[in-house]
Amino acid sequence: MKTIGIIPARMASSRFPGKPLAPIGGIPMVGHCYYRARMCSLLDDVYVATCDTEIVDYIESIGGQAIMTADTHERATDRCAEAMEKIEAMTGESVGIVVMIQGDEPMIRPEDIEAAVRPMLENEAIKVVNLMAPIATREEHDDPNEVKVVVDRSDNALYFSREPIPSWKKGATDVEMLKQVCVIPFRRDFLLLFNELEPTPLEIAESVDMLRVLEHGYDVKMVRFTGETYSVDTTEDLERVAEAMIGDDLVPEYSSDGEVVGA
Repeated sequence: MKTIGIIPARMASSRFPGKPLAPIGGIPMVGHCYYRARMCSLLDDVYVATCDTEIVDYIESIGGQAIMTADTHERATDRCAEAMEKIEAMTGESVGIVVMIQGDEPMIRPEDIEAAVRPMLENEAIKVVNLMAPIATREEHDDPNEVKVVVDRSDNALYFSREPIPSWKKGATDVEMLKQVCVIPFRRDFLLLFNELEPTPLEIAESVDMLRVLEHGYDVKMVRFTGETYSVDTTEDLERVAEAMIGDDLVPEYSSDGEVVGA
């Protein structure tokens, strides 16, 4: 069974139109995600799933693999599932694990993708994994674009929210604050099942897909992210990430003076 990475990306983001091709250090954001995912030794292949020809053209121009999907998908999981089934039909090979790597996580590192996949290789009972990272500032904790998570003592998710949880207002200042990092390995069949499950009240209220998993009685295994990372939801986020990636040690492996080199 193969383990593949799929990066869902679309140009029609409501908060930041054209986001996947927004440049960071001269390289489109989705390019950073693609190149860095390609460095993960546990991924047999990496694909970008999109409904936009501009993204397909860019990924193919750097020697990457892009899968065209429907433009009606409302969730990244639906887009990934369609792409996965197309990849299986195209290659004639079965997929065992699908790692959904959001196209707005340009700081992701290959060792962290590996850390997210590893629990599934070691324990067949685990159906879905999320990365999590410490929240550094009160501003980030209050930001509704950042999905916060609280976990039990075995690092299984208890709850996800866009609100600041646990509550500093209630005195939880000594409790570590954690955020979701959108690198999400699914077992193949569980990804398909997830998309068939009825959307749930908390999922809808919080606008967090993983709550559907919890509300239907399944576990979400959380794994700690070891580096610094910020997702990109707004132009302000893009500026912060561009600054944070100055001097990034991985970028020289896939670029030269800001120009993308071949895959």
